[in-house]
Amino acid sequence: MTESHPEQDETLLQFPCRFPIKAMGRTEAGIETILIEIIERHAPESSRQPLRSRPSRNGNWVSVTVEIEAHSKGQLDAIYRELSAHAQITCAF
Repeated sequence: MTESHPEQDETLLQFPCRFPIKAMGRTEAGIETILIEIIERHAPESSRQPLRSRPSRNGNWVSVTVEIEAHSKGQLDAIYRELSAHAQITCAF
């Protein structure tokens, strides 16, 4: 009989894997710093990965992406919960 792992059954990802985390917010909000701090708490080995920033056409908004080494769905869920709860983050995906 095959052993079932509910956490693994809920995702198509195979862990560990490289996974991009993207957050958006107002340019002046310091999204880069916020994203780094959150990643350091949940994936410390990935916090030194280079960030990719992309400003909006008018420069009012910025999206920031960092690629992490994800080890579980729970880890990704925790990162997204914290990003989504942060007042300066407009959206995370």
